[in-house]
Parts: sequence; structure tokens; C-alpha cells
Amino acid sequence: MLFPPSPRARSGPRRRSLLAVAPAALLAAGCSAGPGDSGTGGGSRPSAADRARARAARDSGELAARYAAVVAAHPKLAERLRPLRAEVVRHAEAFGGTAESSPSPSASASASGTQGSGKAGPSASPAAVPAKPKDALAELAAAEREIADRRVKALLDAPGELARLLASVAAAGAAHVYLLTEA
Repeated sequence: MLFPPSPRARSGPRRRSLLAVAPAALLAAGCSAGPGDSGTGGGSRPSAADRARARAARDSGELAARYAAVVAAHPKLAERLRPLRAEVVRHAEAFGGTAESSPSPSASASASGTQGSGKAGPSASPAAVPAKPKDALAELAAAEREIADRRVKALLDAPGELARLLASVAAAGAAHVYLLTEA
């Protein structure tokens, strides 16, 4: 007994026609929206994702400078902090920014009046490094915690790939907090 062909076997576009149309569709999609097009009508303002990425890069760069200032003030902590600072530098690069290779040791001494600058918090500028190594580690941990919390909040508005990057770096920041606070 022969069965008639299924009516849904041949409905819809064929695979070959989709493969032939796909490159043209990708080309049209690539040409339709510019890099600055955020849908707000402003035209010249960067998108929310670009601003979040720039802020994350800036935060990581400033945090790397804090690590370098602590290492300069407390050389005995260098071995413990070097891998954490290297991770923070890689985070800055992942967000499209750069981190200073090593700020001058005088940068931390000249910024003694910048602590407690209100809302900007620990990431505003490399503040004076506390005289006690334990206090310096506590301040680094507080800065890491604040930045990780800020990145978690930024996840709500970030597009897919940036959200994944923010989540990953926030998790790394939380691990840094743990490593900085453990004896």
C-alpha cells in the first residue's frame, strides 16, 4: 500500500532559497543601522550600551591604578596583589579601555585629600593609601565590592553580550573581595 506524500513536506521556503537570500539579508541589515544609532533620535549621543561599556572600562582602569598605588606603598603585598591587578587590567581591556601599566608612587601620596568625595566613592581617583597594609586591603575590597555592585545593577539595561561580560567581571570582583578580606 502506497502512502500519499505529506502535504507539509514541501510547504515553505526551501533550504537552497534561504541560503541564497541570507547573504543579501545580512548585507542589508549591516547597512541599515549605523554604529551611533541608538533609536533615541539624538544621533550624536553614544548608546546606553556604549556608555555602560565606557564606564566599566574606566572603573577597571581606576581600580588597577588603586592596586598599583597599594603595591607601591606596601611592597610586601605585591606578590598577593599582582594577580588580582592583572585580572583588573584584563577587565579594562575587555571593556575596550586601557589600564596604566604602573602609576607613579607619588600619585597616591598627592591624592590625600580626595578620600570621601561623596557619591563618586572609591573609584573617583586613587586616594591616599592607608599606612597599615590591612587597612589598604580593606579599602581595595570596598572598591571592588562597590564596582561589582554597580556592574550587577547595569546588567538590567545591558544587551546580551555586554550583560554576560558585566556578569562575569562582577563575579570576578566578588571573588577579589573574598581574596582581599581573607587572612
